[in-house]
Amino acid sequence: MPDLLLELFSEEIPARMQAKAADDLRRLVTDKLVAEGLIYEGAKAFATPRRLALTVHGIPARQPDLKTERRGPKVGAPDAAVQGFLKATGLNSLDEAKIQRDPKGDFYIGLIEKPGRDAIDVLAEILSVIIRTFPWPKSMRWGARSAKPGSLSWVRPLHAITATFGLETEEPDVVKFEVDGIEAGQTTYGHRFLAPSAISVRRFEDYEAKLLDAKVVLDPERRKDAILTDAKQLAFAQGFDLVEDQNLLDEVSGLVEWPVVLMGSFEQEFLKTPDEVIRATIRNNQKCFVVRDPKTGKLANKFILVANIEAIDGGKTIIGGNERVIRARLSDAKFFYEADLKTRLEDRLPKFEQIVFHEKLGTQAERIKRIERLAAEIAPLVGADVARAKRAAHLAKADLLTEVVGEFPEVQGLMGKYYALAQGEDASVAAACEEHYKPQGPADRVPTDPVSVAVALADKIDTLVGFWAIDEKPTGSKDPYALRRAALGFIRLIAENALRLSLMKAAASALAGLSVKPADAQKLPNDLLAFFADRLKVQLREQGARHDLVDAVFALGGQDDLLMIVRRVEALGKFLESDDGKNLLAGTKRASNILSIEEKKDKRAFDGAPDAALYSLEEEKALAKAIGEVKAEASAAVAKEDFAAAMRALAKLRSPVDAFFEKVRVNDDDAKVRENRLKLLNEIRSATRAVADFSKIQD
Repeated sequence: MPDLLLELFSEEIPARMQAKAADDLRRLVTDKLVAEGLIYEGAKAFATPRRLALTVHGIPARQPDLKTERRGPKVGAPDAAVQGFLKATGLNSLDEAKIQRDPKGDFYIGLIEKPGRDAIDVLAEILSVIIRTFPWPKSMRWGARSAKPGSLSWVRPLHAITATFGLETEEPDVVKFEVDGIEAGQTTYGHRFLAPSAISVRRFEDYEAKLLDAKVVLDPERRKDAILTDAKQLAFAQGFDLVEDQNLLDEVSGLVEWPVVLMGSFEQEFLKTPDEVIRATIRNNQKCFVVRDPKTGKLANKFILVANIEAIDGGKTIIGGNERVIRARLSDAKFFYEADLKTRLEDRLPKFEQIVFHEKLGTQAERIKRIERLAAEIAPLVGADVARAKRAAHLAKADLLTEVVGEFPEVQGLMGKYYALAQGEDASVAAACEEHYKPQGPADRVPTDPVSVAVALADKIDTLVGFWAIDEKPTGSKDPYALRRAALGFIRLIAENALRLSLMKAAASALAGLSVKPADAQKLPNDLLAFFADRLKVQLREQGARHDLVDAVFALGGQDDLLMIVRRVEALGKFLESDDGKNLLAGTKRASNILSIEEKKDKRAFDGAPDAALYSLEEEKALAKAIGEVKAEASAAVAKEDFAAAMRALAKLRSPVDAFFEKVRVNDDDAKVRENRLKLLNEIRSATRAVADFSKIQD
């Protein structure tokens, strides 16, 4: 079957837009093809700074014929309705229609036959529309070839459209359409400087090969591989290690069509500035990579740049230009850093009294005082020194007012640590200045130093309770204050450090420190606990664990010790993986289902204690005895927080529950016996609730 080649050749497309634009082009074209009945075999899109390209394989040469039935008016309907029906269906008379019987009467049915069109004609139609309506996040208009401005809105001026369609064994046809005076053809262009001449292409393989000859690497992944490989080899040849940076690699690969890797240098004196500041300066301003001395682990006074041209002087001019810019930028960064060191962190704090954190939650200075108080309360619970925790909380936000963080916000916290160490603060206090923001994502490191943990927990619970109090909760996909991330960070701090902390007490303490009070202060901790339960489910799901078990544990109520919840969920998950666990879950659910039906029928609950005198079968007696023993054993194990032992106790119910359902008829003809057996079923449910609500567990 024929293949489609499409290229949209333009001025430089911003690197940040390229990947999404390529994906959008593939999605829009293939969705339209499917909607038109043209089922394709495969599609792949590409992007370079100057072009979007798409190849779609195995498109049928022609649309299938379409036959549809259209329901018309009732038999005997007015002539106007009949004529409208005939016109809409293309029938010459009602003799060509059939009659369909319906409870509401007899209706005319017309068969509409729509012959399929050649795929190339369909493509010409849909490609024109897609190009005119392409969803660029930002676009522009520019002057057309005449004096009038063009009608096309595109990310940058569009210069040429290549569109061919045909079989691999034949000369392809041009998909004929035009957009804003630009006619689709078979012509594209190579590298802007190295091979700018026009190139005639036929199909994708021919197109990709000719572009490569014209110094254009079409595939972004191939460009990334080339940059990374060459950069590593160049660094290694000089005795250094490349500091890899995936985000920078993604961006740089979108700036070049023919990557050429070069190395430059800067003065040794700049290495007195922290490595992170040097890296941020070089990365942000010149999109260059840094290298590390493997002997010291520190940065070397070298950098790696990626040019888009093979220069006749071997790149000396390009390197020199980058060195001049980087030298100036590093000089600024060094000046900022040295100026920052002249002012102690605590001397910056008065400025926070004039900076609003949130209009309803007060200034940054007020927030810092809240975090100090909370950190002091949490410190004994996590094994931290109270004085150090208070000092760390006092200084943790101060680096936000420094020159370096103002220039490079991504090093906030880290610079706080450097400045704290420089002014002689305790190492734990300095570490907390950096680590109180952590963890900021699922892959981020969790602090273990008790002082850092105390301040991090205080910072996160103040944020969560504060925004909950003013009713600024996350909604749908919107979470402008990153509250979901704060909750996940709080959970990871608790779980990975094995900390015992009452979430309800922490929330109540944070609420007490706020100047604003919610309308229902009693409801807030419970609402927040439910939010934490949802976040815990997300974390477990990401870890591949069963998130439904969180509901089973939370359903018992009174659960706000996150560490114990996590441990109980883990033990429950392991139990349910065993045969005893699976069978007991099935038996418990069977008991719950029977109870639900009978309680609904009788309009009452069977929650009283069974009467042992009414047991007539050995299976009833055995189950009752087992329930009594298991209840006591499981409850005692839970009280000792030995959840594995509690699960082993529950496992003893498996055999008597199975025997009960096999031998005992619950709905006995004797009403008293029936009621007693239903109460016994309720005892099964009650026994398992010592550990979790099994009704919340998915099969």
